[in-house]
Amino acid sequence: MELGCAVLVLVMLAGLLVTGKAEIYIVTVEGEPIISYKGGENGFEATAAESDEKIDTKSELVTSYATHLEKKHDMLLGMLFERGSYKKLYSYKHLINGFSVYLSPEQAETLRRAPGVKSVERDWKVRKLTTHTPQFLGLPTSVWPTGGGFDRAGEDIVIGFVDSGIYPHHPSFAAYHTDPYGPVPKYKGKCEIDPDTKRDFCNGKIIGAQHFAEAAKAAGAFNPAIDFASPMDGDGHGSHTAAIAAGNNGIPVRMGGHEFGKASGMAPRARIAVYKALYRLFGGFVADVVAAIDQAVHDGVDILSLSVGPNGPPSTTKTTFLNPFDATLLGAVKAGVFVAQAAGNGGPFPKTLVSYSPWITSVAAAIDDRRYKNHLIMGNGKSLAGIGLSPSTHPNQTYTMVAANDVLLDSSVKYSPSDCQRPEVLNKKLVEGNILLCGYSFNFVVGSASIKKVSETAKALGAVGFVLAVENVSPGTKFDPVPVGIPGILITDVSNSMDLVDYYNVSTPRDWTGRVKSFKAIGRIGDGLMPILHKSAPQVAVFSSRGPNIKDFSLHDADLLKPDILAPGALIWAAWSPNGTDEPNYVGEEFAMISGTSMAAPHIAGIAALLKQKHPDWGPAAIKSALMTTSTKVDRAGRPLQAQQDSKTEAMKLVAATPFDYGSGHVNPRAALDPGLIFDAGYEDYLGFLCTTPGVDIHEIEHYTNSPCNNTIGHPSNLNIPSITISHLVGTQTVTRTVTNVAAEETYTITARMHPSIAIETNPSAMTLKPGASRKFSVTLTARSVTGSYRFGEITMKGSRGHKVSIPVVAMGNRR
Repeated sequence: MELGCAVLVLVMLAGLLVTGKAEIYIVTVEGEPIISYKGGENGFEATAAESDEKIDTKSELVTSYATHLEKKHDMLLGMLFERGSYKKLYSYKHLINGFSVYLSPEQAETLRRAPGVKSVERDWKVRKLTTHTPQFLGLPTSVWPTGGGFDRAGEDIVIGFVDSGIYPHHPSFAAYHTDPYGPVPKYKGKCEIDPDTKRDFCNGKIIGAQHFAEAAKAAGAFNPAIDFASPMDGDGHGSHTAAIAAGNNGIPVRMGGHEFGKASGMAPRARIAVYKALYRLFGGFVADVVAAIDQAVHDGVDILSLSVGPNGPPSTTKTTFLNPFDATLLGAVKAGVFVAQAAGNGGPFPKTLVSYSPWITSVAAAIDDRRYKNHLIMGNGKSLAGIGLSPSTHPNQTYTMVAANDVLLDSSVKYSPSDCQRPEVLNKKLVEGNILLCGYSFNFVVGSASIKKVSETAKALGAVGFVLAVENVSPGTKFDPVPVGIPGILITDVSNSMDLVDYYNVSTPRDWTGRVKSFKAIGRIGDGLMPILHKSAPQVAVFSSRGPNIKDFSLHDADLLKPDILAPGALIWAAWSPNGTDEPNYVGEEFAMISGTSMAAPHIAGIAALLKQKHPDWGPAAIKSALMTTSTKVDRAGRPLQAQQDSKTEAMKLVAATPFDYGSGHVNPRAALDPGLIFDAGYEDYLGFLCTTPGVDIHEIEHYTNSPCNNTIGHPSNLNIPSITISHLVGTQTVTRTVTNVAAEETYTITARMHPSIAIETNPSAMTLKPGASRKFSVTLTARSVTGSYRFGEITMKGSRGHKVSIPVVAMGNRR
């Protein structure tokens, strides 16, 4: 089912008595919904709108097509079932094409087999908006049921989090409203005691909790008053990442008097093991991080989630793959632990990755399909777009607008009063009942001012709402919507802010000293609480670090593609620590909506837990391969993925994305559960990669791995991973790959495409594999012309039983 096209608001049936075990099912059928219908059905013109444009739902075009869809839904049900044996609840026509219906499981099975029916899923009790990525990724309908539903998704899989700790009292980590958690004999971790409450941090859901701060203490950076000498999260980041991967299902996200949906982890039944090694003000020390990773592997975690990367190159090593951090992770993988690491937030610039090694799954960040927008409607009739997760002012009323600079109690205030951070310097009598206008200064960028504080100031002064106007901005500055309890909007476009300033000044008469005689500017703030769902998702987020990957800190290109995969990482709602200060807009809150590859990595960690649950014998490389080879390179509308780029104007521009932006593509959990083929690799293969990488010191390899370079794979591009990268292609080069069949016997045809400047051939062109069998194939690349830039392609293996495996190919043709 194509989820994420819509948030389905499903009806609980009250007073409807139907005999038997009838339940609510959501059915999707063939044919495009209104939002994406581009024409083609007899007598019905296209209804799809251009990207951000609103569709006129009252137009004849739309209503006639909607009626057409509804009639088809009714006809389908009427042909299959007797009248009175079912009850259709809704027809979904706008964002998805389908309906909800109350009927028996036997009838649902009949529906499932009917021609034209795409999916039939039992209602999973969504209310309003979920937060939102489990639905966007298709987990509740496509993946969780295979593991026994959400209440078994990730059962007995232990995810270790090397992060800033956890807030154990959060409902996302509670054990009291779920089935009791039994022991996990394979996990040997311990639970520290909270020095303040004298209670331990574990509850069955949280299965281990330790902190690592010896290096931080030795460096004099550790402050027990705010850093907590325990696993307690003093930052918020660790609670957020743990909840994304393994938080409980269906936890209401409440802030500012509003509910923003239900939060759920990717694997809601997985256990959480906390290894705190990051701290509020100074980050962390590699020594502490390595100790935490070491302990986690020792304790028996299945998955490691790392939203951490080096600030800069380690001074003692010149090779990216050989430093204490990456070498420790090589050991973790050798021990069978799957490692997901954030790719870094240095985008959109090339060579900004902080996750380099082939044994790690490096995760880039995508924007999913929610966009929050709002409008300020001024008295001159002009509507200014902005963002603001807030309620509207009274819909049929306008309010006087007053600028903070015009309502000062004392004009000698030394700091910037237009920031609206201190209510005591503004005149409450002039602000009360009006809309307060504030200015977005550099203080917001550095974190010394916050939108939360503007909201608190406006509320304290009795304002009905506030407007925060951005009057100058650096190209590519990113503004995230912040939930606030009163009407509020951030005008991010400088030209819109200038329109507001002009209207305010023209409407506000002043005396010869510049003092306001009367406030005549009026306006109202729209409703920003409901998201707009976009078919253009996913897109690569502007901040997500880009390839190419580097093999040394002289920035020489590696024969290895990074990032590996793309996952949601922008505007992600999840648990927060009330004492966390990582984000000034969420101080004291239980939830936060934040962005970063830090948010993307735990999505992959949680999905990896689902794969591990279904395939307990799969090692890290098999899980990584399944995720990569089944990922998607198109957005929800079927167009090639795009990447956000900085622009000279405020708005982001979109460019065609490449494997340097997204790796193999955007994660597709349902397909990953059943990949057909895997590209497996182990410790010896990774050693072979290190030993054949030009410029890597053999002694350095021995130093970090305690292994001699006996094994050779001939060339680093021969490492058996689901991507092929040749950074320096001279003439012709042949690389080999081995695939292993993890499904029933199947015949695969192999095809390849590549930019015309590089010829590509595969051999053989087809192969049949029995269950568990492995087969080699070769790929030959020939530089037809020397371009001095990277070219991209893809190898696709299509199976006779419906599996499809694809791997990216990246090469740069060079002279000798």
